[in-house]
Amino acid sequence: MQNLLRTSLARRDWLRSLAALGMAAGGPAQAVAVAVAVAVAVGAQPASGTGVQVAAVGGLVLCGVWPRVAEQASQALAMPVTTVAAAPKEGVVPAFARGEAQMLLIHASDEAMALEASGMAGAARVWGWNEHVIAGPADDPAGVRSVADGTQALRRIAETGSPFIALRDPGSYTVVQRLWRRGGIRPDARWLRADTGPRSQAVLELAAREQAYAVVGHIPLAFGKMGAPGIELLLHGDPLMRRPYVLLTPGPRHPATQEQRRAAGLLAEYLLSEAGQHALEAASGAGGPWVFGRDSVPAGMSAGADGQT
Repeated sequence: MQNLLRTSLARRDWLRSLAALGMAAGGPAQAVAVAVAVAVAVGAQPASGTGVQVAAVGGLVLCGVWPRVAEQASQALAMPVTTVAAAPKEGVVPAFARGEAQMLLIHASDEAMALEASGMAGAARVWGWNEHVIAGPADDPAGVRSVADGTQALRRIAETGSPFIALRDPGSYTVVQRLWRRGGIRPDARWLRADTGPRSQAVLELAAREQAYAVVGHIPLAFGKMGAPGIELLLHGDPLMRRPYVLLTPGPRHPATQEQRRAAGLLAEYLLSEAGQHALEAASGAGGPWVFGRDSVPAGMSAGADGQT
């Protein structure tokens, strides 16, 4: 609870900083640049003590995977691994930039690349993958339940003209574009619906009203962050419907001490090692897996219908 409170306050201060600089709509890379500038300007200090403080996107904590992996890492490395922020990227990116955390676990994104480009973070490295799934009407008019993978499912939806919501969440958008490209599917205004809800988590409420399908994250669907009466999970388990989680450690402009940099490096190497990946595999618990290993997707996952990237 204390961590959640600290995250909420940090996010509030972050948004106020953006508003004060007149950059609230300036894009993710610009927002990260603001975080870097603010951290440097106020002389932000890293968290004190030994071990590694970690900021992780909320889904990793919501599903229980990261807390279990962090516990295993603490034991394996004989040092504390503490989660100091668990929130959407708007909360965890500034926590890392201010030096409150020496490791950031986040989806591969513009935000991650901007941290590296600014010198606030080192190179982003893939640690694992989360899964997207297809949810839709319980009566499943397109027959999504009977197909083998996401590409076939979106073909069925297009062929039957069933309503499909183009979710504005960047993760869902990336997965849908990949499947459309692989399936040679051309979006059609007769069945495509815009995501007009008040927030991205409300997309399945819109799906219920429109009796539509949508591609959503498996973790928020399974753990109650999104849902609506009459809308069910119809397809999951397609490796091509995954998105990477990357880990970031301090770059030259991050205010971490040398001792903290060394500790963060040790944690990163553990998480990417065979032992760390085994810990990740074992951490999903009932109903999983929720996070998949770094080598769990095909190398040609971005190929199109003609086999070209």
